Amino acid sequence: MSTSTTSAPPPGTQDPPPKTRHGPARPVAARRSWRRALRRDWQLYSLAVLPLLFFLVFRYLPMIGNVIAFRRFEPGGSILGEQWVGLRYVRMFLTDPTFWQVFRNTLWLGGLTLVFCFPIPIVLALLLNEVRRRSLKRFVQSVSYLPHFLSIVIVAGITMQMLATDGPVNHVLDWFGHDPVRFIQEPGWFRTIYVGSEIWQTAGWGTILYLAALTTIDEDLYEAARIDGASRWRQIWHVTLPGIRPTMITLLILNIGTFLAVGFEKVLLLYNPLTYPTADVVSTYLYRAGVESNSFSYAAAIGLFEAIIGLVLVTGANQLSRRTVGTSLW
Repeated sequence: MSTSTTSAPPPGTQDPPPKTRHGPARPVAARRSWRRALRRDWQLYSLAVLPLLFFLVFRYLPMIGNVIAFRRFEPGGSILGEQWVGLRYVRMFLTDPTFWQVFRNTLWLGGLTLVFCFPIPIVLALLLNEVRRRSLKRFVQSVSYLPHFLSIVIVAGITMQMLATDGPVNHVLDWFGHDPVRFIQEPGWFRTIYVGSEIWQTAGWGTILYLAALTTIDEDLYEAARIDGASRWRQIWHVTLPGIRPTMITLLILNIGTFLAVGFEKVLLLYNPLTYPTADVVSTYLYRAGVESNSFSYAAAIGLFEAIIGLVLVTGANQLSRRTVGTSLW
């Protein structure tokens, strides 16, 4: 019996193994796939042109103007300032007692707004989620959404009319034998008025995202909890709240990022010189210093300082959220 054997080719005559292509092959393929997707869905991509232009023109290009925080700016002169002055305006507001007063007021209003206005939409969304009558649920949603569609001028006007010396609130106090209270002129009442009007205007609208997040929770989880004997409160604590936790964390980080950006328009419409000790915030102080007093470089320095603090806050909140609960914006 004979067996056939295949002789190996002499050394040096074998074909070299195919070379693996590293480097530019993958980026080229990625560019080709991106171009193919752009040609296929160019109508969808074109919808992003106007938003990108908006952010470019009204968000990024104005950042160039921050250079006047370090240069002396004179109206009618160069748009980037006339003379380099370094940290002069930074030292001015760091040594200005008025600035630190408005900074404390900003922290107070921002903290109170965060403490009260952030959890109330969550509670309202949980309550609406428990309502089984669709007509009642729609009615409550419509009533709670309505203040969001009112302009801040109308909200401020309603607030001032309600709390005027001869307004409905003081009429009710008069029925109980209480003297009229000058809510609008008393510094001690401003924070309560501002936070209360903010809750009334934003609580209903803030429930939309939470109600949408509630619809993504698997009903089987509730069924398993009921089988295990969990009450309704236990189901909310162990199923509902963990289900909407990513949405809660995301909105909390965004709210912390705007912690110092207390509503400029509402404060400007509600405050007056009598309430400056508690009502004057950084944004209104910038308005008076920059627009009314023409100290644009000084106002730019304060605004840059506020923006840096906001960046630090949102970055820190994002990192803390990622390490503690595993949810973050980036």
